[in-house]
Amino acid sequence: MLKVGVFGVGHLGKFHLNNWKEIEGVKLVGFFDPNDAQAKEVSETYGIRRYADAGKLMDACDIVDIVAPTDHHYAICMQAIRKGKHVFVEKPLANTIEEGREIVKLVREANVKLQVGHVERFNPAYLAVKEMQLNPMFIEVHRLAQFNPRGTEVSVILDLMIHDIDIILSLIKSDVKQISASGVAVMTDTPDIANVRIEFHNGCVANLTSSRISMKKMRKIRLFQKDAYIGIDFLAKKTEIIKLKQPEDQNVFSFDLDTPSGKKTIAIANPDIKESNAILTELQAFVDAINNNTPTIVSEIDGFLAMEVAHQILHKINSTSILV
Repeated sequence: MLKVGVFGVGHLGKFHLNNWKEIEGVKLVGFFDPNDAQAKEVSETYGIRRYADAGKLMDACDIVDIVAPTDHHYAICMQAIRKGKHVFVEKPLANTIEEGREIVKLVREANVKLQVGHVERFNPAYLAVKEMQLNPMFIEVHRLAQFNPRGTEVSVILDLMIHDIDIILSLIKSDVKQISASGVAVMTDTPDIANVRIEFHNGCVANLTSSRISMKKMRKIRLFQKDAYIGIDFLAKKTEIIKLKQPEDQNVFSFDLDTPSGKKTIAIANPDIKESNAILTELQAFVDAINNNTPTIVSEIDGFLAMEVAHQILHKINSTSILV
């Protein structure tokens, strides 16, 4: 039986509490949160013990689940890893590149498991195309959200865009060649809206737009590759595939298209999406990695690489944008 302690029981932390209760072979031993009012509410609502001492909670568990604000990730991670605990930490991995690098180094030395909460990797709309041969050469991303004061301690790059940076880096097996970026701080002291172009050495280009001051919500990624287009709507949990029809493609809508090189048959498919809870899926995957001694799906290296690109983007924005 793996014992879990949750650090931070704000909006997202409560989701974690509920989902840990659903995982077999796991015992939720308690939580730590310095906010007395919040902690009182959680203790009464969930019937879970509050620990006033973070170190004592760590000593009582095998897994430390960090859902605290980003500027606390490093300190909690380092303390947990030094105690030999497995760590699940929400994205981004840490607040600075130096902190992220130290966490990666200590995880290797301590021989523990660490997973970063890039939850979109577990979105059912994305999982529906994981078995496809994905080799995009152009990527278009829009992640838009309505303004919410929660989470504004970091820029829109580290708050929202980092989800898509992680997805893209997991798809493109090539190093970043060049980054162009612009952004504006409208409501906060850090960029609230940004547009980024990432060029890779293999020729792939990704255009990303993220905003946390939009009137509507949108979380879409479009992948363009030779002979195929894949559209993934993370919010609506829908996926569309348009490609040249292959002999193995059955029961799909198709039509013929005359081109200068001859007639081609185009197939349009909407894969069946298996309804699932992405947070529950990612936490279960972490438990499985511990129990089976296998690599975590979103490792500390993945988390660090996404952070590294995010900070390169911030550097570009800070050197070119106008904060208003």
